[in-house]
Amino acid sequence: MRSADLIREARLRAGLSQYELADLTGRDRTVIARWEHGHVAPSLETLLELLHACGFDLPVELVPYDRANQRLHKNALLSPERRVHRLLRGHGKASRET
Repeated sequence: MRSADLIREARLRAGLSQYELADLTGRDRTVIARWEHGHVAPSLETLLELLHACGFDLPVELVPYDRANQRLHKNALLSPERRVHRLLRGHGKASRET
């Protein structure tokens, strides 16, 4: 789903006009309209702010889409602590090589 569709759907579900959403977020109505029509896309932070102003949240989660990638699958099974440990261990190798 595109950000334009998310903004418009959230605004309509909240029963807000573009003017009201603009007022709630401190933006101009024309900017809201440009986002809703897909002429420009807001940043992720701005998108979340707009959805929150409408009373919605958009949970963001990293999900591997390439199931054949064994490295992604193997790392996804690690605990967050083990992933950080591997990352730091890898950085140590890279810094010693330079």
